[in-house]
Amino acid sequence: MVAIHYFAAARAARGQALETVEPAHAGVGTLGELVDWLGREHTQHRASDMTLAEVFPRCSFLVDGRRASHEASLDGVERIDIMPPFAGG
Repeated sequence: MVAIHYFAAARAARGQALETVEPAHAGVGTLGELVDWLGREHTQHRASDMTLAEVFPRCSFLVDGRRASHEASLDGVERIDIMPPFAGG
């Protein structure tokens, strides 16, 4: 299971601060595949009129505390932090 922590606008667009996902059950193996899946699955909330999928391109992603690209494997990953720019930056 991967714990996904949403911050700021990502949290508002998701409608919660934390969820857990089993990558194999979602059919994803990389961070980018997970982000695409999350964007398709969670469309019910908005932040400043943006869906979660629309917020993601502005975000930074930390995988187990380290900045990661969308090509990063999720094998053995325990935590993902999704952080939009803070304070307008």
